[in-house]
Amino acid sequence: MKQPEHKRLHAPERRIAIWGPLIVVTALAILIVAGAWRHVQEKREQREYAKQAGITAVNFIVARRDGAPHDLTLPGSVQAFTQAQLYARVNGYLARWLVDIGDTVKEGQLLAEIESPDVDAQLRQAAANQAQARANLEIARITYTREQELAAKQVVSRQEFDQSRTAYEAARAALEAGEANVQNLRVQQNFEKIVAPFAGRITTRLVDIGALVSQGSGSTGTPLFGIAQTDPLRIYVNVPQANYPSIRADVPARLIVPEFPGRSFKGKVARYSAAIDPASRTLLTEVDISNPDGVLNAGMYGEIKFTLVDANAPILIPSDALVFQSKGPEVVTITSGGLIHRQPVQVGRDFGKSMEIVDGLKENARIVVNPSDDLTEGLHVQARPQEKEAAASGSPQPTGAPSKSKG
Repeated sequence: MKQPEHKRLHAPERRIAIWGPLIVVTALAILIVAGAWRHVQEKREQREYAKQAGITAVNFIVARRDGAPHDLTLPGSVQAFTQAQLYARVNGYLARWLVDIGDTVKEGQLLAEIESPDVDAQLRQAAANQAQARANLEIARITYTREQELAAKQVVSRQEFDQSRTAYEAARAALEAGEANVQNLRVQQNFEKIVAPFAGRITTRLVDIGALVSQGSGSTGTPLFGIAQTDPLRIYVNVPQANYPSIRADVPARLIVPEFPGRSFKGKVARYSAAIDPASRTLLTEVDISNPDGVLNAGMYGEIKFTLVDANAPILIPSDALVFQSKGPEVVTITSGGLIHRQPVQVGRDFGKSMEIVDGLKENARIVVNPSDDLTEGLHVQARPQEKEAAASGSPQPTGAPSKSKG
């Protein structure tokens, strides 16, 4: 019997007949859903645009501290890093001097020699006494040894043996005293040679050959030489109390002296006092200046220029961000929620294009530039950063003005 035509279709043809319409229906459904979603998004964007169209747009800057380094120039006197006045340690006559003022010397270098006949004679006498004491000790040792052997055989009495032993010990002590005296006089004899205690330059020579010198210091002795170490140099300056928080070790500084116009000498803060002078309200600060070529001399007058960064520097804002009201100056700030807040402030110095805020404003606060009178308290605004914000260290300058978009 012959089958109907639709029953003679193969299996692939049957699947196409079944799934084809289903795929078409699914594709149409997806297109319908995508169209509806696009329509919803467009409606949402239109509503958002309509909402934003009625909000005032303002430009703002961020309040910053004046963090730029500032120069502080103070007078100071150049001093040698180490200086000393050399005196004689023995009495005598100056035999010769080997250096003069302005000479550069090394540590331990011979500067002059003193003739001290008294010390030389005393040393010779002490050496002779030492030799005599050594001979007496040898005699006492021999006697003590002999008496010790005889006392063991009971040939001599106990008293005679004790006397020889005591004489030997006394002779030994006398020799030790003689040796100490010789050593002391040799030390004094070494003081006849005047040597440099440290490397530096001779600043003064106060004696000449044949001059009588006496030991001691100050008014009781004869000064021979003045010596100063000039590399590096020390400069002590009094830093005002207002600037002392910025003074730290290794803070850079420059020395400027009128004798070298257009030139400065680099240095740094080496140390500073731990207390403010109550009389002058200043901090004693030492600056070390390198002087390898020796062009600077101790005693010169100069100025020290510090490069300081004030961690507690005041906040600077553009002058046109400040609003003057009957109750005082204020700035218009923007809260984190985008609301206007009019903040009273205390104004410090006026730098023309910028103003110093002493109190009332926190760092990193958002400040409206050139605010208008209709920016009332609590008003919701659209905040946008100014296109070109001035550096915190300089004078902030506004580059735009707030604008409104009306729907």
